[in-house]
Amino acid sequence: MGQNLTPPSGDGGDHILPVDLKAALEERYLAYALSTIMHRALPDVRDGLKPVHRRIIHAMSEMGIRPNSAFKKCARIVGDVIGKFHPHGDQSVYDALVRLAQDFSQRYPLVDGQGNFGNIDGDNAAAYRYTEARMTDVAALLLEGIDQDAVDFRPTYNEEDDEPVVMPGAFPNLLANGTSGIAVGMATSIPPHNAHELCDAALHLIKHPDATIEKLVDFIPGPDLPTGGIIIDNRESIIEAYKTGRGGFRVRAKWETEDLGRGGYQIIVTEIPFQVQKSRLIEKIAELLIARKLPLLEDVRDESAEDVRMVLVPKNRTVDATLLMESLFRLTELENRFPLNMNVLSMGRVPKVMSLKDVLTEWLAHRKDVLVRRSRFRLAAIDRRLEILGGLLVAYLNIDEVIRIIREEDEPKPVMMERWSLTDIQVEAILNMRLRALRKLEEFEIRTEHENLSKEKAEIEALLASDEMQWKTVAWEIQEVKKKFAKATPLGRRRTQFAEAPDADVEAIQQAMIEKEPVTIVVSQKGWIRALKGHISDTSTLTFKEGDGPKIAFLAQTTDKLLLVTTGGKVFTLGADKLPGGRGHGEPIRIMVDMENDQDILTAFVHDPQRKLILASTAGYGFVVAEPEMVANTRKGKQIMNVAMPDETKLVVPATGDHVAIVGENRKMLVFPLAQLPEMSRGKGVRLQRYKDGGISDIKCFAMDTGLSWEDSAGRSFTRNKDELLEWLGDRATAGRAVPKGFPRSGKFAG
Repeated sequence: MGQNLTPPSGDGGDHILPVDLKAALEERYLAYALSTIMHRALPDVRDGLKPVHRRIIHAMSEMGIRPNSAFKKCARIVGDVIGKFHPHGDQSVYDALVRLAQDFSQRYPLVDGQGNFGNIDGDNAAAYRYTEARMTDVAALLLEGIDQDAVDFRPTYNEEDDEPVVMPGAFPNLLANGTSGIAVGMATSIPPHNAHELCDAALHLIKHPDATIEKLVDFIPGPDLPTGGIIIDNRESIIEAYKTGRGGFRVRAKWETEDLGRGGYQIIVTEIPFQVQKSRLIEKIAELLIARKLPLLEDVRDESAEDVRMVLVPKNRTVDATLLMESLFRLTELENRFPLNMNVLSMGRVPKVMSLKDVLTEWLAHRKDVLVRRSRFRLAAIDRRLEILGGLLVAYLNIDEVIRIIREEDEPKPVMMERWSLTDIQVEAILNMRLRALRKLEEFEIRTEHENLSKEKAEIEALLASDEMQWKTVAWEIQEVKKKFAKATPLGRRRTQFAEAPDADVEAIQQAMIEKEPVTIVVSQKGWIRALKGHISDTSTLTFKEGDGPKIAFLAQTTDKLLLVTTGGKVFTLGADKLPGGRGHGEPIRIMVDMENDQDILTAFVHDPQRKLILASTAGYGFVVAEPEMVANTRKGKQIMNVAMPDETKLVVPATGDHVAIVGENRKMLVFPLAQLPEMSRGKGVRLQRYKDGGISDIKCFAMDTGLSWEDSAGRSFTRNKDELLEWLGDRATAGRAVPKGFPRSGKFAG
């Protein structure tokens, strides 16, 4: 039988070892974090590639799929990558391959795809059994010299093959194509740049290693995105981002107006920001249109074919195109921010955030290293060939003797080695020589080759000995790359432009985002607020919660700002379009703003930036404030009048005319010039009228020429002119005189 079926002897113990959970978790999580950082999410600064991309290109190179060879099925490429180099899911590898082929994702695609590789609308590529691919010239540049010991190789995951640790990288791929990735505890995000500009900056850096970032930004003014667009950041913020390696770029869609004749026009968007899906963008605009958030826009259409063409139809021909676009930039991804976080693997080992100069410097150092390694490799090859040529020359000069030895000796090798003091390699070459090579001409060819190789050897040795020559050669290589991707070529042409954002009026833009409709604002005594559609003059029919009733009702437009003043001297600002509708009882104002519990709403009104108001407190203090000073853009509101309990803010009246009439609860009236009141943006104010006991009852501003008027409870009007008001006229903060005859019992100027 040979198979033991008896159970093993033992004490039945299951050999469980106690492990400290914290230590075990730390060790495992650290291993995971390191593998994510090093082998998945962050690119190497030298070739700008993450491992999956490097393995895809290496696999294509191994399969012989060069830029000039035939296309091969992506299924074969993916199979090779996951079978030999990258033990991960086939879909993740194929997705990475597809991205390398998309000209709207990669500024300089590394893969030349044939078939459906997806589009800017976010549609997926066809399955890998249908698509084909080969390398582009950019990928070939990245590989240049890989078979000449330019870089180190390491064993693959199953140690059957070798793979490059980094590519030779003759193309400035990290900055040219950009990258983004999320590791553990760190992320990277680099936008694509223009290769011509990067080469110019690198050449400058070779000549001036201590060049400043400001100087480099002269060559590289900013990213060059595959989808074009317009960057609207200023030079200072771009320099700052490149200095620190962190920042961002605001990218806007490129648009123009198209004349439809008779004064009509439509807006055409021809370029959208990088990594924005066009179909999703149009859906978002359509949603905002339906939600009536874009009152200036009538319709949006997609008329794109090969090129992007989004049509935006304005509501009417009087709409300002810039204003319409500004409102769209605020609400949609027609303006997008692309983050910059140059977190890369420095020297392939250390993740760190690098500046633009650091990145270029490391790439140049790598190029120099590759040059030296390739030169040494070539030198070794030349030495080997020269050795062989020396042996062949000996054979030619003594050809008859060589033939004799080979014919007569049992072991010709040692005999020849001894006879002409040749090396093993030289004799092997002689013995392997074909008879055809015994032509007369061959000796001359050998001498010429020997001469040429000796010359090349001297050149390489000179190169390896001189730092200056090495940099010269690196510069020459970069010049060649620059020629290939110059701005004059279709691929090298700069796509992204720069512009200052137009100075649009913020108020006007906010108005442009709200549909203008009439509403009636109603505030209840308990502080509930609602906005009824339309202008309702009779609000007596409105219902309120039990124990509640109407307090203030006024007419407004949805585009208006409302100011709410509390008894504690605070002012809150609400947009009329943000209020709950007229169905039901509305909502408590306290939900919308941070109001203190011991304070109530004193009054509410439509904000008029041209107007000035007088604020007065119960104790008889007050001042003038300009309305724009009262606007608060946060939930916290703005403290305008400083009052302490039991004193409260009591009155808010428009500051018009040139005089102020004030009445106290003691029924004494005082009239004084408005000029005696200070204008402040916050404070307690000055004393308006002096009281022994009681406080303020009412206040009114008027023009002395037209006189002071009031209404009694019966609705009769009274007016007193300047002469009739003489006995009440005085200075601010005096006590005043008893009210004139016919003044309302309520102590108010209006009945």
